[in-house]
Amino acid sequence: MGILGCDAHGVLNDAEFSKPMPSIGIYVAVASLICGLAMAADLIHGFRHRKFWFPCKFFSLNATSLTFIAVGIKLSVDLNTSMPSRQDQLSKLSSTVFICTVMGNSMPSLGVMDNNDLLMNLVALGILVITDVVNICIQLGTGAIYVFSEEHFVVVLLMLLMLMILCFSATTVPTTKRILEAKYKKKYDVAIKCPLVTERTVAKKIQQDLSKFWMMAHTSTPQFVMARSVTCTASGFFCLLSAITLGEAMVRSYFLRPRSLGFCNGDSDYKWTTSLILVCQATTVAIGTVAPAIRWFTAVNFRCPIRGKKYYRDEFRVESYWTQWLSEKKQRPLSLWILKNRRCRKIAHDTKHWILDVCIGTQYVIVFTSKIIRYISVFCVSRILVFCYFALRTSGTIAHGGDSETSGSNPSSRQDLATFVLHLEAEDELVDLMVRSNREATDLWIEKGRKKQPMNLIELLEATTPISKGFEGIAEFDSYKVASLSATGEPPNCWALPLVTLTSIAVALPDVKPSSLKKLLHAVEEALDYVNRFERVLDTGGESANLRKTAEVVWLGVDLYHKWFDVDLRKLSKQQKKPEEILRELVEIAKKEFSESWQMNLMMCMKHKPSHWPIKILAANSMYRICQTILLNYESRDLVTGEALLKKVETTISDIVSGCFCNVAQVISIKCLVTAVEVREESVRGAALHLGKTEKILEIVERRCLPELRCDQMKNIDEWRAFYKINSSECNNYNNSVSYDSKELRLTVE
Repeated sequence: MGILGCDAHGVLNDAEFSKPMPSIGIYVAVASLICGLAMAADLIHGFRHRKFWFPCKFFSLNATSLTFIAVGIKLSVDLNTSMPSRQDQLSKLSSTVFICTVMGNSMPSLGVMDNNDLLMNLVALGILVITDVVNICIQLGTGAIYVFSEEHFVVVLLMLLMLMILCFSATTVPTTKRILEAKYKKKYDVAIKCPLVTERTVAKKIQQDLSKFWMMAHTSTPQFVMARSVTCTASGFFCLLSAITLGEAMVRSYFLRPRSLGFCNGDSDYKWTTSLILVCQATTVAIGTVAPAIRWFTAVNFRCPIRGKKYYRDEFRVESYWTQWLSEKKQRPLSLWILKNRRCRKIAHDTKHWILDVCIGTQYVIVFTSKIIRYISVFCVSRILVFCYFALRTSGTIAHGGDSETSGSNPSSRQDLATFVLHLEAEDELVDLMVRSNREATDLWIEKGRKKQPMNLIELLEATTPISKGFEGIAEFDSYKVASLSATGEPPNCWALPLVTLTSIAVALPDVKPSSLKKLLHAVEEALDYVNRFERVLDTGGESANLRKTAEVVWLGVDLYHKWFDVDLRKLSKQQKKPEEILRELVEIAKKEFSESWQMNLMMCMKHKPSHWPIKILAANSMYRICQTILLNYESRDLVTGEALLKKVETTISDIVSGCFCNVAQVISIKCLVTAVEVREESVRGAALHLGKTEKILEIVERRCLPELRCDQMKNIDEWRAFYKINSSECNNYNNSVSYDSKELRLTVE
């Protein structure tokens, strides 16, 4: 009996070593297929959102994708496994082409990375590519790859070229971000001073501003900037060539002269999984080549002479931003505190300058070569397009007249929007194309938002907003006449907590129709979704964060269980008591809860500001004050029934929600001015969707009389209460009191 791994004679038994190989083959096929599915998701996302430059949303260079790529190229780096058959040799080639497809597809994702991520991901990718190239060269020398040597040579060359393009294109990312950010700030000042058309309604004014902000945000998106660059166009062309090379090898080996290639008999240790790997990787290559090929063809098609435009004068000029980052690095001194010798420091500095000079020269060669590739592509493809154009024109498929693209469009509006397109040097010819492709984007998103309007909230506001009504409920929900429960101060109010407390009171009221209560709960749920978003944006200092958290905790219990902490509100409503008695019982419950929580958290309450008190204390204080306020007005109003008091509560809720919605312009303007350029486009898109959802609400709010409050006061509910306390009878016209034009937006943000 031999020891483990050896036979009875002590000889190493390696027959068992190859048994796991089919499992490894399945692993490789699955990893390749996952990459293909991610690329397909990006492709679908691009077509669905009409972004034919195909941003990398699902597949980009990161630690996860690099891990799958490393697994996917397992066969091309396998040095000693016998791969005799046709599918074995083809799977080695497909693994090599696979990495070319990955590089061509993920190039736009460089734009969203910071400098550290760029460096780490490109170093990791470089290690993978160099390892793959070296192993392929070894296999070509040893005979492990004995067919398709020409194809492997072409693909290896393309792989190295694409790696160089990827690395040197990454050096422009910090520069282009800085240039476009500076242009954004200048264009923003222009946008807020120059309205496209004078509109009377708040929604239309905001929509005009959004169209300008969208054009600025979209055209400065780092992924879009990288995708429309000349190096990305060249990378797409090389990616297409690598896919064609794989296709040529497969056609030649399966259909033309398969026997003449001299494939050997036998199976590899991977068994049948090499065929599975070939199918998965060929599918991934086919899917992953579509986006880079469309980027290349779009650039070529736009510059074809058939379009009536010629750009030969500056076609081969290398713009300054390509080498600006490298030039800046060259000017900066090295930090060589370790080297004490002056001569060593001089040699280090000279070496750095020489390396950067080589890099700058290489960058010039890469950009110049990319422009030559684009020019040759234009020259060749234009002949085909000219032939197709005249063939279609002769057959009458297309008209002989003017440009159909501009028919039905507004040239003056398009020209105005063109001033807000942010572009780099030598991209002037792309301005009109970017305007035509994106000028209606905000309209589409606003229309999508209109399909998701909060109907329950709209119904509540419609029913409780007579013409020329003000916002009296904001002043009346919490009276200054109510005595404070604490001697150390009174916590401030936020927009959400009074809504939740008033709804809790409504649930506890007796003799209320279940349908009315159900509608109110749905309306408040929709309102809180917007109110919480508004407060998160407007509360830049975080002062009301704990109050918002209190509102969320209380609402969770009210919405799901009809409970205010441990108090069953529905049980209260069924006690056959008058509304006044229910309110007094809630007052006593709130006082008890406040007292118990205060004693338990005395040191904390004395140490922190009232806004930072524990959740139960803030909730109890709100419940006590609002119930006491209602009781103060109970005798003077016709509130003897639960339904009557419910109507009063609904009116107060409507006033508070409407007052909060007066901040829509401020919220949207802030969302459009997110400092991170990587998320600015998404933020503006969200603002447009938000405007579509709240457009009807803005129309309802516009009917009200708004007090003369500055925008910085309007975002704080206590400022409204203070104003109404001083000027209880003052009510000015809404449209004249507060302007939501571009100038007001700028003042808000500043």
